[in-house]
Amino acid sequence: MEKTLVVLAAGMGSRFGGMKQTFPVGPNGEFIMDYSIYSAVKYGFTKIVFVIREEYLDLFKTTIGARLEGKVKVDYAFQKLEDIPEGFEVPEGRTKPWGTAHAIYVARDKIEGKFGVITSDDFYGDNAFKVLAEHLDNSDNYIIVGYPVAKTLSENGAVKRGVILTNENGSVKSIIESSCILAGDHVECTPLNESIPKFDVPLDTPVSMLINGFTQEILTTIGNDMLNEFTNNKENLLSYEMLLTDTMDEEIKSGKTIDVDSTTATWIGMTYKEDAVNVQNHIQNEINAGVYPQDLWK
Repeated sequence: MEKTLVVLAAGMGSRFGGMKQTFPVGPNGEFIMDYSIYSAVKYGFTKIVFVIREEYLDLFKTTIGARLEGKVKVDYAFQKLEDIPEGFEVPEGRTKPWGTAHAIYVARDKIEGKFGVITSDDFYGDNAFKVLAEHLDNSDNYIIVGYPVAKTLSENGAVKRGVILTNENGSVKSIIESSCILAGDHVECTPLNESIPKFDVPLDTPVSMLINGFTQEILTTIGNDMLNEFTNNKENLLSYEMLLTDTMDEEIKSGKTIDVDSTTATWIGMTYKEDAVNVQNHIQNEINAGVYPQDLWK
């Protein structure tokens, strides 16, 4: 079965101080996304689509693109402000990208079959891709690969997380984008939507770290959402941001079933350059444990 992995890599890495997407963390200069793609191919993904800024095309082709030659199909999509519903224009003064849902939308003509979505600068772990692939192979429901919230927090203060609340049958009830901080035996969550009150969740509550799976139906939903926004909310277009979690939350309200499947893998983010050492050490430990080979693409 055809399965595409969409790798979101168009961010600027301002807090990192450079292109963290292509910062070497492996023993042979591998990037974080090398390890994600290695696991994705291992579990049956047949195509990789990188969503990037067009000016970085040569950089991607000559590094990770070259490493993947002969191993999996590769394509590139460019996240451009101008990729909006026909008949509309980018409002004057808008320079910020349209958001994570739009980043997926720009790859709509490159995606083959069902597809997974990840970011390029998060280390998700091998088991996460096993969970993702098995779900796509066996269900048409959308999927969030969930990580226990307590294991994704920072010792240095609150962080933003998509907190997943579930129904009795285990499907996703809602995704609440929140500022989360550890508070003893629970996690305190302050929703970014100020109309929702603060709430506490257990340490093992799943959160979305943007490793998800979809059918191509969601591309139509995103396109329709964009058209509605450009038609009916023109006054908001300077600040409008299409978050994938918001799109998924709207899908749930419309009756779409979204599953959350937990992974045993460890998630590690790389927001600042100082975080790179933790990623490098974790990768080496995974290599020592036999999860990844020492030379990933040899």
